[in-house]
Amino acid sequence: MILLLLFAEFFKIGVFAVGGGLATFPFLYQLAATYHWMSPEMIGNMQAVAQSLPGAIGVNMAAYTGFLCGGIPGAAVAILGLVSPSIIVTLIIARMLQGFKENQVVQGVFSGLRPAAGGLLLAAGFGALQRSLYHASAPVWYESFRWREGLLLVVLFVLIFKGKIHPIICIALAGVAGVVLGL
Repeated sequence: MILLLLFAEFFKIGVFAVGGGLATFPFLYQLAATYHWMSPEMIGNMQAVAQSLPGAIGVNMAAYTGFLCGGIPGAAVAILGLVSPSIIVTLIIARMLQGFKENQVVQGVFSGLRPAAGGLLLAAGFGALQRSLYHASAPVWYESFRWREGLLLVVLFVLIFKGKIHPIICIALAGVAGVVLGL
């Protein structure tokens, strides 16, 4: 039964998570609240791992969730559920768009999906920032901001955006900084 539920839930995520792997995170938090398969903190930790692993972030998260719930079969079913809508839609759209690529309705749909994808990615990014920089259980209010993590975030952002340092190097530096600074 859990395998069927995993497939159905990740199929829904695959249908509605427009914008890629990061767009799956709002749905994963909803799954955590509904089924208690993972805690929000587990999702936040796995987000960091999934982003540094090879492969698609959404697929990595589906595999992780599926594995927690049903072992290797659960991971396979969750991945299949997540990617099935994309495969189906891609096949249908590829067939249909040849005849409709100049159609105003089709262009309007894609114009509407771009801001939806941006909104989902922005929500995922804001959630990651909040989990990285805010410590809700701090004893006093001024300790709730994780200033060392915030400083590391700014340094890594500058290295990637302005310094054009490869993200893999920044991930390694972040790991070393986490150990050295005791983050």
